[in-house]
Amino acid sequence: MFYREAGQFKTTYQGDQALFPVFQDKVAVLLVIIAAYAVPFFADEYWLQAIFIQFLVFALMAIGLNILMGYAGQISLGTGAFAAVGAYACYKLTTNIEGMNIIVAILLSGGCAAAVGVLFGLPSLRIKGFYLAVATLAAQFFILWLFNKVGWFYNDNPSGTITAPPREIFGILVTGPSASAEARYIVCLTFLIVFAWFAKNLVRGRIGRNWMAIRDMDIAAEIIGIRPLQTKLLAFAISSFYCGVAGALMIFCWLGSAETEAFDLANVSFRVLFMIIIGGLGSIGGSIMGAAFIILMPIFLTNFPPMIGVEISTALQKHLEEIIFGVMIVVFLIVEPEGFARLWQILREKLRKWPFPY
Repeated sequence: MFYREAGQFKTTYQGDQALFPVFQDKVAVLLVIIAAYAVPFFADEYWLQAIFIQFLVFALMAIGLNILMGYAGQISLGTGAFAAVGAYACYKLTTNIEGMNIIVAILLSGGCAAAVGVLFGLPSLRIKGFYLAVATLAAQFFILWLFNKVGWFYNDNPSGTITAPPREIFGILVTGPSASAEARYIVCLTFLIVFAWFAKNLVRGRIGRNWMAIRDMDIAAEIIGIRPLQTKLLAFAISSFYCGVAGALMIFCWLGSAETEAFDLANVSFRVLFMIIIGGLGSIGGSIMGAAFIILMPIFLTNFPPMIGVEISTALQKHLEEIIFGVMIVVFLIVEPEGFARLWQILREKLRKWPFPY
């Protein structure tokens, strides 16, 4: 078959440790990226606005949570809160500083979320597991309460909402009510590609190895010289940075305007948690696959039954969605804890050994 490593010799350590050591993998990833950038030529505004942009935002958020939970082993239920910090910080920066570049504002908002993540990550030195989850859950409730009660965060808007002001990149309007769905999609896609590439290289280096050592056995990691506090706080900072950037994109490139309820526990924190469980803990690609599954499953339940002549109510559809998500999580935790990422890895190994895949 076409998926072979025969003749691809590695003569340096850099070549052996490359991100995509097999040439076919490089070609496949390049084709996927080209196809992703070509989506606006074929998809209408509904698909871009309601499906693809939402998927890109949640995929970026899932990568951030997977860095913390999958690689560093620190449980967090405050994803929505850290995303809200990024959204509100970006709103304040763009409304209070005239002429600020939107890319700089989004990155600075991620920095604000990272600082808050470090603050709520301090208990991770003394507590772990369920108790750490409760501590981050407290961050979820406290931060949303703060944004809801203090008018300064939403510029004392009587409606209590934050609205993305119009901003341009290279003369193209990318935020605001007049920005096209195509431009907003390209911005979100670019952020996802760059941040996924950065995360993949990060977890393959010394920092990633330190996180995995802390995850597997923190006492042994401390004995060999890894500092638990700095390592855990760095994981909280980078994870929160990703979530903050995703939260800013959520308001500025997807929703346009929202209240604090858009970042609540059920709509964001649990949803992103399901994405990384189904996609695969400790996998950047698994985060993206899990986000695609969670976003596309409701659309499938809406459109597939009418195609086969079955009509179901909206309430039944919602119940079926929750049942399927629950069953999928239980099945993956029991049968394949590493999720879609492991299934994709098994498929690749079989393709490499074809026609003798077993």
